[in-house]
Amino acid sequence: MDLEKSQPMTIGVDLGGTSLRVAAYTRDDGVLDSIALPTRLEAGPLAVVDDMCGAIRELIDRCSQGREFCGIGIGSPGPLELPAGRLHHPPNLPGWDGFHLLAEIEKRMRMPIAIESDANAAALAEYALGLGKLLGIESFCMLTLGTGVGNGIVLDGKLWHGATGMGGEAGHMTIFPNGQVCGCGNTGCLETCASATAIINAAERLIAAGKAPGLATLKGDQTALTALDIAEAARQGDLDAQAIYLETGRALGIGLAGLINILNLPLYVIGGGVANSWDLFSPSMFEELERRSYVYALTAPGRPASTGVPCGGTQVRPAKLGADAGLLGACILPLYLSRGMLVSAWSGKPELLPAIERQSIGNFDLRAVNTSNPSQPRGDR
Repeated sequence: MDLEKSQPMTIGVDLGGTSLRVAAYTRDDGVLDSIALPTRLEAGPLAVVDDMCGAIRELIDRCSQGREFCGIGIGSPGPLELPAGRLHHPPNLPGWDGFHLLAEIEKRMRMPIAIESDANAAALAEYALGLGKLLGIESFCMLTLGTGVGNGIVLDGKLWHGATGMGGEAGHMTIFPNGQVCGCGNTGCLETCASATAIINAAERLIAAGKAPGLATLKGDQTALTALDIAEAARQGDLDAQAIYLETGRALGIGLAGLINILNLPLYVIGGGVANSWDLFSPSMFEELERRSYVYALTAPGRPASTGVPCGGTQVRPAKLGADAGLLGACILPLYLSRGMLVSAWSGKPELLPAIERQSIGNFDLRAVNTSNPSQPRGDR
């Protein structure tokens, strides 16, 4: 298949603990249409898969219009065992332990399906369509700050999966040993300090203790605040909201310092919905980075050892694709599969796969296909 001459359509699914987003995509036109639904965790995993497959079928009906269908890409919270496509104790999907996500989707769709961790899908999109493409970077680390904290790592143009597909779980490294209990069972994980959920929980604790009158007034009769509510309050001068984002940045800085000291990569990307509040948390994040990572202090742009680093020094940037990186990564995932490649999981037939120069066994080679036009999702959001 010549991707320069044909326009295969894919369906991408971004499965989150709060919302489920599905989009139809072609390389030249970007996202054709999308559907957003709440993730009905209370109804159980089978009901969520039914919702997902119903949305996939609806988009195929809406958008196929004679286009060749290339496959379905799924971005799922982890830990996700690959290539089995089975979940193990996912902190943000309670009741899904041991759930065979790939197998259940295959039962319903009987179409080519690729499955990856949601953070890896986001990293794929930033590599192919976002900052990786813009800067010409072949290796970087990405953190996605949403309901939880995901992590995707690209090394020399390949997604790093680890031995069982669970590589890149930086959201569950310990930041504060005596901190809040995480859904994974640990205390003080980065996820408990820097996710949208963590921001909301911090505000709720202050309100319950009677220490945040402004936030209490903002909440009023609402069931709960959102991270966006708290960010808007911070920008309007609420000191308690500002303090929450300061602590978020501090936790991120501590986590990034460890990653930079270990990996020494040229680029670290912060994505997910919380990244929209970059102005609120990044000052304290960079302050912690300067204090805690001597590798960053030496290799940041303009520093003594920065000359040998691609793009002029170690950079920490917000994702170019914003909160849509995970959905776009799921959309393009089927376009990056090649014959004989052991990637995440792929249920399609070899003849349905794009012809790609590079092949890689055990890691997912991202440099194989040129993509263009990183169109932002539109339609139902």
